[in-house]
Amino acid sequence: MGKVEKFEDLEVWQLARNICKTIEKLLRETPLGKNYALANQIERSSGSIMDNIAEGFGRGGNAEFHNFLSYSKGSTSELKSQCYRAWDKELIKSSDFELLIAECRKLENKLGAFMFYLRKTDLKGIKFKKPGADQI
Repeated sequence: MGKVEKFEDLEVWQLARNICKTIEKLLRETPLGKNYALANQIERSSGSIMDNIAEGFGRGGNAEFHNFLSYSKGSTSELKSQCYRAWDKELIKSSDFELLIAECRKLENKLGAFMFYLRKTDLKGIKFKKPGADQI
């Protein structure tokens, strides 16, 4: 991976954004969109995943970033649970359910690996960067 200069460069944020796009399509095209309470919960938890990645990145410190990645991982689990509810209520097709669960599992794994990296690295984050230093 090259140098990350903005949260949009992060693969985990890109994966989270794709999940949001998938959710939006389902809300428009399936009965899920008519179940306003569940649709609202799914919309909020999916958005929380990508928003927490962005906010944590913006904090500029690896310890804070790790915390926000943890929130994103929790929101991913919440979304998975909501997908089970939507599938059990027959609001989404089995193929849509399986796609979402697979996307969520992939993201959970990537978030976990990223969190592990942040715990093990000696780098502390951009806000700790010394003037003239090349690394974050």
